[in-house]
Amino acid sequence: MKNFEDGLTPRQIVKELNRYIIGQDKAKKAVAIALRNRWRRLKVEDSLREEITPNNIIMIGPTGVGKTELARRLAGLADAPFVKVEASKFTEVGYVGRDVESMVRELTEIGVNMVKSKKREMVREKAERLAEEKLLDILLPMPKKKEAAEGERLKRTRGKLKSMLKNGQLKDRMVEIDTQQQSFPFFEVISPGGIEEVNIQIQEMMGGMLPKRTKRRRVSVGEALRILAVEEAQKLIDMDEVVKEATMKVENSGIIFLDEIDKIVAAEGGVGPDVSRGGVQRDLLPLVEGSNIMTKYGMIKTHHILFIGAGAFHSVKPSNLIPEFQGRFPIRVELNSLTKDDFERILVEPENALIRQYTALLSTEGVEINFDKLAIKEIANYAALVNERTEDIGARRLHTIMTALLEDILYSTPDSNRKEIKITKKEVVDTLSKIVKDEDLSRYIL
Repeated sequence: MKNFEDGLTPRQIVKELNRYIIGQDKAKKAVAIALRNRWRRLKVEDSLREEITPNNIIMIGPTGVGKTELARRLAGLADAPFVKVEASKFTEVGYVGRDVESMVRELTEIGVNMVKSKKREMVREKAERLAEEKLLDILLPMPKKKEAAEGERLKRTRGKLKSMLKNGQLKDRMVEIDTQQQSFPFFEVISPGGIEEVNIQIQEMMGGMLPKRTKRRRVSVGEALRILAVEEAQKLIDMDEVVKEATMKVENSGIIFLDEIDKIVAAEGGVGPDVSRGGVQRDLLPLVEGSNIMTKYGMIKTHHILFIGAGAFHSVKPSNLIPEFQGRFPIRVELNSLTKDDFERILVEPENALIRQYTALLSTEGVEINFDKLAIKEIANYAALVNERTEDIGARRLHTIMTALLEDILYSTPDSNRKEIKITKKEVVDTLSKIVKDEDLSRYIL
């Protein structure tokens, strides 16, 4: 798959999103343009680049219609650090300031891990070679003083051991290795920034002062190779370079998804706790407008991080947001409720479709499961019906329907001799009709 650095066009972005998300074409188009604009900005000359702010988006729609999935897949296409936070948790008094900044710290941590993982992959082969040599030294220690003839004999023996190691002939043999450990003294300090931030700073500060401790472990040769390869890779990676690259990635392509943003909107004429929600928006505003946040990897600028807000907005409207906050989310897209036809497509079309998932799960038991077209239509019909009667939770209803439908099969399959299972419309009706008809029961089960 092409990624952000290749410069996907909006049309290509929508095509990739279509592989996992059914419908919602308007929302796909909006996020595709926003992503392409980030690529365009990086091509603009330096003097103007800093002035181009991201087009933050508010997605409006009921739960389970694809808001989170859109943002998550977008981050995957952009090869960008992505974090999802619940805006509603910022309403708790005493946690607002710390929580607001912690999402940027979390995003930075994700960015560093992404870059570190890539760098680790780049040095993997060299790290494995070094780990191999280190393990050979453990398996066949070389004497400090040796005769020429003795040295030649040890060299040949080492060569044979190396060949056996490569062929996996020694993987189950037990060996003792020293692994590096580092312990930190426990500190608990309460500050305006919160305990978490202080602990991070102390660990960073003490990390360079405390000596590394080693712990002797008895493991198999195969496990020893893996442990030593990780240690060698860590030594080969330049952390200063990792942090520099990750910081640039977070600041220029990071995405923060603010879910349930409608929960921090006060209804018109609201009193008491409702009014305080405007304060939560004001705490979030500096982040969205652009500010400098201190993390354990240094200062992070939030000026060009893309913020995507999402909410159902049942009892409030986006226009109930404070004007300054509204101004920082210029793009509004409404996602449609899912229909029975959408459910049919969701069951079979996406690459991660539910039916494909259950087919793969049962194949691990040597069982092939098939759903005929009428069965799929009936499953979709029941999902739409239950959403209509109880609470509309969108495509998530399909998970509960499929779980109820296949419960007995998933339970009994390991103990049966069946190699093929066919799900027909009759089986769907027989299994689900009683639950769906009993409205009280369906509220708890489906």
